[in-house]
Parts: sequence; C-alpha cells; structure tokens
Amino acid sequence: MSHAAATATHTDAPTHDDLVDQKIVGAFFVAGLTYLTISMLAGILMALQLVHWNPLRGIEIFSPGRWRMVHTNAIAYGFLANAFLGALNWAVPRLTFHPVASKALNWFIFWAWQFVVLSTAAAIIIGPSLQDQAWVMNLAREWRLPMGLGAQGVEWGETPFWIDPVALLGLALVAVNFMVPIAKSKGPMYVTLWYFMAAFVWTFLTYAMGNLLPEYTVSGTSAGAIGGLFIHDLVGLFVTPLGWGLMYYFVPILLKKPIWSHGLSLVGFWGLAFFYPLQGIHHFLYTPIPMFLQYGAVISTIAVELVVATVIINFFGTLAGRSSLFFTNLPIRYFYTGMVFYFITCFQCALQVTLTFQKLIHFTDWVVGHAHLVMFGVFSLWLFGIMIELFPRLMNRPWYSRKLLEYHYWLSAGGLFVMFLDLTLAGIFQGYYWASLQPWDASTDGSQPFWITRVFAGLAMFAGMLCFVYDLWMTWRGAEPADGVEVGPVPHASGHN
Repeated sequence: MSHAAATATHTDAPTHDDLVDQKIVGAFFVAGLTYLTISMLAGILMALQLVHWNPLRGIEIFSPGRWRMVHTNAIAYGFLANAFLGALNWAVPRLTFHPVASKALNWFIFWAWQFVVLSTAAAIIIGPSLQDQAWVMNLAREWRLPMGLGAQGVEWGETPFWIDPVALLGLALVAVNFMVPIAKSKGPMYVTLWYFMAAFVWTFLTYAMGNLLPEYTVSGTSAGAIGGLFIHDLVGLFVTPLGWGLMYYFVPILLKKPIWSHGLSLVGFWGLAFFYPLQGIHHFLYTPIPMFLQYGAVISTIAVELVVATVIINFFGTLAGRSSLFFTNLPIRYFYTGMVFYFITCFQCALQVTLTFQKLIHFTDWVVGHAHLVMFGVFSLWLFGIMIELFPRLMNRPWYSRKLLEYHYWLSAGGLFVMFLDLTLAGIFQGYYWASLQPWDASTDGSQPFWITRVFAGLAMFAGMLCFVYDLWMTWRGAEPADGVEVGPVPHASGHN
C-alpha cells in the first residue's frame, strides 16, 4: 500500500467520538451506581432485622421483607443491567468500528429501563397496600387481569405483569441497537461479540420464561422448577456471557497482549450455551421434581464448572508475564480478584450440587453467601474495574484520589470475603441444627453471631461504596488530585485507543 493510500485509510477511519456516545455510557454507569447504593442500604436493613437492631421497626413501608426484594432487584436489574449497557455502548462500537443503530434509541432504552426498575421497586414497596384498595380490585376484575398492580411472587420476577411488556420491548430494542453494528462488521468476529450476541437472545428468552410461565401457565412443583431455572439462567445466560465478553475485551487491552487462547475462549462459549440452561434445578434436589431432571442438573452443573475452569485458565494464562500489573493497575486488580472469587464459586458448586452435601446446606445461609460471592465478588468487581478504567476517559480528567479507590477495593473485597466465609459457616451450622431435629428457635439463636458479623461486613462494603461515590463526585467536579497520583488515562479527543 502506498503512503498516500495508507494516509487516506487512516484519515477515513472513524474516530472514538464518531463511534461512542460517552454521555450515554456515563448515564448508565451513574444510574447503576445509584441503584447499587440503594441495594446495599436495603441489604443492611434486612441484616439489621435479623439481629433485632432494625431502627425502622413498625413502619410497614420499610418492612425488611419488602426491601429484601428491592435489594435483589436493584442488583440484577438496577446495577448490573445498567452497568452492562454502559459498557456495551463503549465496547461494541469500538470492536465493530460502527456506532449503535440509533443514539436516540439508546436514550429511549435508558429511560424505559429506569421506568421498569423504579416501577418494580414501587410495586414491591407499596404494591401490597394498593392491592387492598377497592378501585384496584375493581379494575382487576373488570379487565380480567391475572393480578393487580403489585409485584409478582417469583424471585427476580417481581416486575408487575403490566410492566413486563415494557421490559421485553426494552430488551428487544437493546438487541436491535447493538446487533446493527455487529452485522455491519466485516471479517472474523472476536469472541466478545459472540458472547454479546448470545446474551441478547438468552436474556430476552430467560426474562420471558421467568416472568410469564410460573405465574400464568405452569403451576405446582413445575412452577417451582421453572422459577429455580429462571434464577440460575438469569445469572448464567444474562450476567455471565456479558461479564465474560467484557473481560475478553478489557483484559487484553489493559495487559497489552492478546488473549492466551482464542480456541479456549470458544470452548467456554459453547460449553456455556450447551450446559448452563439445564443446571437451574440443582437447588431443588430431594423435591417432587422428577429424578431424571435432578440428575441432569447435577451432571450439567459439573460440566459448567469445567467450562468455567477453562475461562479462568485462559485469563490467568493471559496474565502470565504481566503479573506485576495486579499490584499497580487498579482495574486489573479488580478483574483478577473477581476471577479468584470465581474459582472459589466453582469449588462451592462442585460441593453443593452433590446429593449428599445438598441435604446439609439446602435453604441455608450457605446459598446466600454463594449468591453474594457470585453477584458482588465476581461480576460487580469486574464492573467496578471497568468503571475505574473508563470514568477518567468519560470526564477527561484523572481520578481525584487513588487512596479512595484503594479503600474501596479493600473494603469491598475484604468485606465481601468476610461475609462469604461467615454465611458459609452459618449455613453449615444451620444444616446441622436442622439435621439433628432441634427446634427452629435453636437454629435462629445459633445464627445470631454469624448474622451480627454479616452486619459489620455489609457496613464495610457500604463504606467502600461511599469512598467510590465520593471519589467520583470530586472527579466530576474537577478537583485537583488529592494525593498527587493520577489514576486513569486521559484520552485524546480523536483517539481510538
């Protein structure tokens, strides 16, 4: 190629500003952090209730039973969904060299999704009171609605039935908006785009299954099985492919080296696609669900653990030779701390999926600790790492304080790890209490030391969150770096790096 042609090609290449709408990226990130803060406060409220320290006792609207559902929904649909959408708006255009289908559609999706999340929260908090109103009952009867205005009774499927079409429309529009630039891209597709495309389809189908089938189509134990399948598929077919895809994008960039094995990354993709949808029933062993389905869930779970192992090996293989960055590069530290937690999660699954061990930890705090380790210890830490990398670029200035980011890391990772160990031990103790046929009060009284520990671990995590939010606020205001250390690159307006 001649010098003139090369120059022309370089000149014609789209710039970063042509590809990425940084305002929408920032809007999704800030919305996600807002919901995460609310979720953590709701979790602390629930934890205080269990140790009889609830300062809002007697106020019905602040019932911990309601705010526990706010806690879970704010994590899944408030924080994770918004943060993923922000990261997608950064990664997809830069991978495909094409902007999203419509920036206006992007903003419509943003506001529609906030409507879905806030409406769900409102239905959970004030829905029970609305259900008792005569006009609500008359409306439900007149229009032959399957239920009133309140939340549905399915874990992570509490969104009211009249909001579900809006949520499904939003998910469909997300797929359209990002599939257009992917379809326009030429040449072999990087594995990140494989994961993204699968997530668009899987998330839509999983949401429809969990929010429609158990309530209106299937009943009895079958509805319970589908509910369990929905909860796990939401993690495995929505959160997991997006998280893995983003790691396959950001890790090589920050390490400045290609992924260790492209072939192994595809093994992870196809393994996730084939085995994950079947494992959701593994929390329903020893139930009236047919045994062939229970055995299938056990086998598929073991297979998924092997698949996840290939992903972890691939990322640590990529880190080889650049391990010093774990200590000097904050996003890398968040990424690989999450991967260590991922390994622990897989080890747990290998234990809890066995019929023998399931007898002990079924319905105990072991499962609660496991869920926190996955959702916060893995995927939330990954998203924090992405935000730490991107916020300086979005605001065109370095972070205000590296010390505050360090505090956030240690309080978040340390508090989470303490909470995980605490709830894991609590689950084992609870299981032995129940297995020995002791009174229920004995298990709750024996759990008090563990629950008190959880309160303080949760407060530590929330303190870390406050450090992060304050650091972000001061950075946005343009304050001079507090400790003289600039964190985060400041991009050139026309750069594509």
